[in-house]
Amino acid sequence: MMATHQPRVVLTAGGTGGHVFPAEALAGELGRRGCQLTMITDRRGGKALGGVFKEIETHTVRAGGIAGKRMIGLLKSAPEMAVGCFQAWNLLRRLNPNAVIGFGGYAAVPTMMAATYGGYATAIHEQNALLGRANRLLAPKVDRIATSFERLRGMPEEAANKAVHTGMPVRDVVIAMRDCAYNPPDKEGRINLLVTGGSQGAHVFSAVVPQAVAQLPETLRNRLDITQQCRPEDIDGVRAFYAQNGMRPTLAIFFDDIPDRLGAAHLLIGRAGASTIAELTAVGRPAVLVPYPSAIDDHQSANAHALDEVGAGWLMPESAFTPSDLAAQLETLLTSPVSLAKAAAASRAAGRPDAAARLADLVLDLISNGDDASDRRAA
Repeated sequence: MMATHQPRVVLTAGGTGGHVFPAEALAGELGRRGCQLTMITDRRGGKALGGVFKEIETHTVRAGGIAGKRMIGLLKSAPEMAVGCFQAWNLLRRLNPNAVIGFGGYAAVPTMMAATYGGYATAIHEQNALLGRANRLLAPKVDRIATSFERLRGMPEEAANKAVHTGMPVRDVVIAMRDCAYNPPDKEGRINLLVTGGSQGAHVFSAVVPQAVAQLPETLRNRLDITQQCRPEDIDGVRAFYAQNGMRPTLAIFFDDIPDRLGAAHLLIGRAGASTIAELTAVGRPAVLVPYPSAIDDHQSANAHALDEVGAGWLMPESAFTPSDLAAQLETLLTSPVSLAKAAAASRAAGRPDAAARLADLVLDLISNGDDASDRRAA
């Protein structure tokens, strides 16, 4: 039977935004539904938590990285991971949660391993279109696998029947922009171009975008209102280059009002991280996506392909992201409002604004069918 008195849910995630943001969105939704919440992360993750997590009981355990490491690195990480599993095991025995939910990243591995060995009801959420290494390790062991994309690459065959497409939860401030209709630029109107590079910007955008814009026909260039995120070491040079070409963009190292700027954008140029894709599709905006080539397992390319295939954006590998090629792409897109409008509609259709609610439903359903987990713990 479903728990009737404030079920306790343990969440576990790493310190990067791609893992923490969906965990935060789920925490907010489960909190509104009366759940007791606890967060378990590692030391690095604990320093990065904010928002809802400031009000939630939080614990840290040891964790050793696994992604991208050679065998010698994995061997060095093994003792750290073992200590973390022991710490998480003791925490879970004390907390006795109804469910334990992981959001990927090596910081979540000790807690999820302890939860599966301890017989607790478990689920993981995968933010990308390619199952990450930590989640790939956990997939055969957990009870449910929530996915952000309808098609998920890298799923172990024995775990495929556990997958449920919930979407990628995003912040409420992003969902609020979904009602902001997309109006493509008219023939002579202003064009809002938004350039982001993830949480720390991207040097390649600072190097390529200003030069590409400078190559556009003057009549088109003069219509642009550019908002661009830059790395600290790049921002002065980018500003100077734009000024030399008679342009005054809005530049910053970080924008704390990205949802508003995304709502106003006619086109985004950005990376293809899970959070970027989720927010882009939640609002419904077209994008030129340049996957980060050094991402583990090249998962950003998988994300970008997923949007490109449904007509919601245009994939440009970084190897082909040159000033001349980008200028040609921008001239084609910015003079074709019909193409932009179609891509915006496809982007919106791909979004899951109810992802947090759907993921919360999965968790509560897992709890309501938790007799098997109770039996496993009793055994």
